[in-house]
Amino acid sequence: MMSTSELQLITEALFKGQANRVKTLVTLALENGVSPQRILDEALLPSMQVIGEQVRNHEIYISDVLIASRAMHAGLYVLKPLLSVSRQSLLGKVVIGTVAGDLHDIGKNLVVMMLRGAGFEVIDLGVDVQPDDFAEAIRIHKPKVMALSAMLTTTLYMISETVHTIEQEGLRDQVKIIIGGRPATNDFARMIKADGFADDAIKAVDLVKQLVDIA
Repeated sequence: MMSTSELQLITEALFKGQANRVKTLVTLALENGVSPQRILDEALLPSMQVIGEQVRNHEIYISDVLIASRAMHAGLYVLKPLLSVSRQSLLGKVVIGTVAGDLHDIGKNLVVMMLRGAGFEVIDLGVDVQPDDFAEAIRIHKPKVMALSAMLTTTLYMISETVHTIEQEGLRDQVKIIIGGRPATNDFARMIKADGFADDAIKAVDLVKQLVDIA
């Protein structure tokens, strides 16, 4: 059985953003009889929680979070096929996409990386996503949260159109909807009856955790 000090090696490698080392150490831990849940609960998820606190306190940079998130994902890649069905979605599913007519994805991709690093299963629909495709994703994936992004003032209205389509399809009460992007605001979120707004990736992760009751 792997000792706590050996689990600490996984934590240290994750903090350093050593994706290949995290993958190797997780594999060795499994070979030594450590359960996937223990590795997840005692090494991977707590590490990302600490990293989240560090970036909120301006102790590290977003680039450091991205590197650590990639290392976290490397560990999850090994663990996920072995996790119990109840843990397959980790903290829950999030569907995310940039709305129709908008091809910007840098901010969206950052949110995706950080959500995955925090332990969420993220279904990334990409860019230029039609309202009907967002609605269909709710039917197929049954996410806890759907995140809509628009980076252009001219495509902001498509967030409203997407929320309207989800309502018309009778799916609105099945999912929490958050929005983000340069032209989005809290006032706009309230106007279209979204469940929240975040203007950066850190706040987006915090918001998703609040909405799924993960303090």
